[in-house]
Amino acid sequence: FSLFVNIIYYSVILYSITAAEVKEIFAKARNGAYRLLKLVIEKETLVLGGAKMASRKWDQEYDAFVLPLLQEDMPSYLLYRLDSTNNQGYEWLFLAWSPDRSPVRQKMLYAATRATLKKEFGGGHIKDEIFGTVEDDMSLSGYRKYLIAQAAPQPLTAAEEELRQIKLNEVQTDISVDTKQQTLAGVAFPMQRDAIQALEQFREKRTSYVQLEIDFRNESIKLSGTSPTELKDLPKRIPRDAPRYHFFLYKHSHEGDYLESTVFIYSMPGYKCSIRERMLYSSCKNPLIDTVEGNLGIQIAKKLEIDNGDELTAEFLYEEVHPKQHAHRQAFAKPKGPAGKKGGRRITRPPGDGEED
Repeated sequence: FSLFVNIIYYSVILYSITAAEVKEIFAKARNGAYRLLKLVIEKETLVLGGAKMASRKWDQEYDAFVLPLLQEDMPSYLLYRLDSTNNQGYEWLFLAWSPDRSPVRQKMLYAATRATLKKEFGGGHIKDEIFGTVEDDMSLSGYRKYLIAQAAPQPLTAAEEELRQIKLNEVQTDISVDTKQQTLAGVAFPMQRDAIQALEQFREKRTSYVQLEIDFRNESIKLSGTSPTELKDLPKRIPRDAPRYHFFLYKHSHEGDYLESTVFIYSMPGYKCSIRERMLYSSCKNPLIDTVEGNLGIQIAKKLEIDNGDELTAEFLYEEVHPKQHAHRQAFAKPKGPAGKKGGRRITRPPGDGEED
């Protein structure tokens, strides 16, 4: 009961004595004057503990601004401005830092006043709210993992799981001249932590190749390999007896410019795979691409589907990434006749020939 009374007391106190200076800073921040605000509670009063101005894109200065402001033994609030906007203005991240080593009374005070602070700043400006007890939770990598977790499907009830299994077995029956294989609606299997970390390293160009596979038992996508890979090595990375997803950093020159393009390869070795494998890999492909592009920020230049690695020659990959612009075809023209004489005359019967008088 006493803990409940304390929570009510602290939330009322903060709401009533929020400093006028902090309110002014909030107003300026909502208009884009700051990139980061650190807020702390001192003597039951909310005060500014630090501020940073923006100079680059939000993700380029996130860790350099946020992590140095985290104290190992003291909670705090951090408001970090994104570059995106909504109908109320700039969007912000609300970071609630509550390390395990901080005093229990401080943890309780900050937990009780969090909702009040959000209301004071303006809840409509807050895009995401993150609670962290260790530094990794508050880092840029931690925020991206949070986004992936939010995008992952929620646990299913028994009835929902049964319905999902039914849908997995419902194959589309639309058939046309372009039909290549049976397809399913997308199934968004979550990625395991090691797969996410490998793709993050790939995005930062610390590795040039990532191979993923489906973990059927856990219904997730796991890391299969990250061997150092150049173009000449790529065909050897494609299994001949199992499907896989591949991300390859294609380093090449085009029209005098050096380029590094991300190529996504979906390999399916045909008859050697079971029907279940073909269905699930085909179904998970598009949700995986959406997650990699949308949440991990990896822009895919070309998406390929192959049967085996022998197709991945240097010429093939270059033409797929930079297809030739075919000139406009000339309209069909009547072919010319043979040169020289036109040939012998045809004998035709004059009118009336062969008729009786």
